[in-house]
Amino acid sequence: MTRLPLLFLDIDGVLIPFGPGMTVGRRGREEWQDGGNPQLAKVDRSLGDRLAALPCEVVWASAWMEEANEVVAPLLGLPALPVAELPAEDDAPLHWKTRALVAAAGGRTFVWVDDEIGQLDRVWVARHHPGSALLHRVDPSTGLTGRDLGLIGAWLRR
Repeated sequence: MTRLPLLFLDIDGVLIPFGPGMTVGRRGREEWQDGGNPQLAKVDRSLGDRLAALPCEVVWASAWMEEANEVVAPLLGLPALPVAELPAEDDAPLHWKTRALVAAAGGRTFVWVDDEIGQLDRVWVARHHPGSALLHRVDPSTGLTGRDLGLIGAWLRR
């Protein structure tokens, strides 16, 4: 039986676009990851259907962790999704999620959608992941777009 590829999905800067010059620091994250966060109004609710239509298993890969299922999934009309186990953020040159997502993939084909993917992450994944992987960086000022989803969908269907 063939298992579907995984799609590791970040939230901040991906589903919640930041707009010019806006970032989320480590301080204030508790208020940010709350249903009352006014930035949630920026979430494009049509993305839920488009994500659900992709030939993959969507997994949250975000500092939101379980709050993603409580706050973001309902906005998108998505069911509760699996949540990738992620380490604490650090200041290493490699993105703090990279090793954990490769481990979570367990050799399966995967797509990682994030606004902070860098060249070092791409090189590390290419060297340490035996399967196919697409590391797709989203522009945090606009968030995930139809063009992004088209590229991801084409890659998944190849």
